[in-house]
Amino acid sequence: MLSYSESAEVTDLRKTLRSLMRESIPPEFLGAFTDDPADLEIAESFCQVLGRQRLLAMAWPQEFGGGGAGTWEQTALREEMWAHHEPRGAQYMGINWVGPVIMRHGTTAQHERFLPPIAAGEVIWCQGFSEPGAGSDLPALRTSAKRVPGGWMINGQKIWTSYARMAQWCFLLARTGSVDDRKEGITVFLLKMDQPGVDARPVPSMLGNHHLNEVYFTDAFVPDDQVLGEVGEGWTIITDVLAFERVGIARYARCERLLSWAPQALGDRWADIPASLRVRWAMALVHARQSRLMAYKVVDHQERGGLDPADAAAYRVAVTTLDQEVAEVLMDLVGQSAVGDDHQSRRFEHAVEDHWRYAQAATVSSGTTEMQKQLLARSLVR
Repeated sequence: MLSYSESAEVTDLRKTLRSLMRESIPPEFLGAFTDDPADLEIAESFCQVLGRQRLLAMAWPQEFGGGGAGTWEQTALREEMWAHHEPRGAQYMGINWVGPVIMRHGTTAQHERFLPPIAAGEVIWCQGFSEPGAGSDLPALRTSAKRVPGGWMINGQKIWTSYARMAQWCFLLARTGSVDDRKEGITVFLLKMDQPGVDARPVPSMLGNHHLNEVYFTDAFVPDDQVLGEVGEGWTIITDVLAFERVGIARYARCERLLSWAPQALGDRWADIPASLRVRWAMALVHARQSRLMAYKVVDHQERGGLDPADAAAYRVAVTTLDQEVAEVLMDLVGQSAVGDDHQSRRFEHAVEDHWRYAQAATVSSGTTEMQKQLLARSLVR
């Protein structure tokens, strides 16, 4: 039976991160992607604070601007950031998987060009994966890349592209072979967003600005030195991306924080909560801690170099289901308790509403729950 205990170094890191957030992040902050541009500015400034202290990419090698810290320090960083509404904004994508995948599959020149700006908090990446008619079925993608002198010409459309209108770079999947080849003939391109032939348009949703976009590519040029890995062998890279991505967001940390905050925020009104709802609250708290342990198992395997995509898929199913369970429990608590007018109660109510909105997409983004279950099932019959 596995057990995990936190080292003194990790505990001290949590204290440091919380202190930095108190100094840099207003208590009312609910993320960088609101209608208020000041929220994005807060996140960008905070990322640079972390970058100067080598805390933004703390688990990266020092030669790439990281802190050379261990996997568990990075896990604590993910937990603290997500629990407090991700004050790094969109940087987690570059830190958690774009950078590590470039380290693993990129050239020395690509390392030198792309990694230091990510570690310093100076650049935002988006991912060009999903497409109309393909969605979570990535091998069905049709965006094409045709060879031209000096590089490639990209044509096609991506959908649900988070951060597309604020990102400087896109980690793009395009087909360099036949559509019938499915996983064969897919290539990864590192594409600059502010160039001719790239048109990012918002998709209105309750998630607010920047989370959902569609991107059109019309003869968008990518030079040869911005191809990641070998041409036509992108599926190997995609497998790494999905494994990093599916363990990269510590959703359980925010769930546990909000659940633990509820009795304090409701104060005397907590005693009036129906017993059945308090039972649901307690069960959700148990599920949050179970998801944490599942995440730690995946992190442990990842640290040892033996990460099984099935473990990542099982964790992903558990933690996204948790996200929605906790959202419903918290909304019922707010609805039953007639949250007060004091500052803390209003902050809690706004945080719950924010969590509920984001949780609705949890079982779809980064691969649907159905796709995760298929991956898990296939691993069991091998």
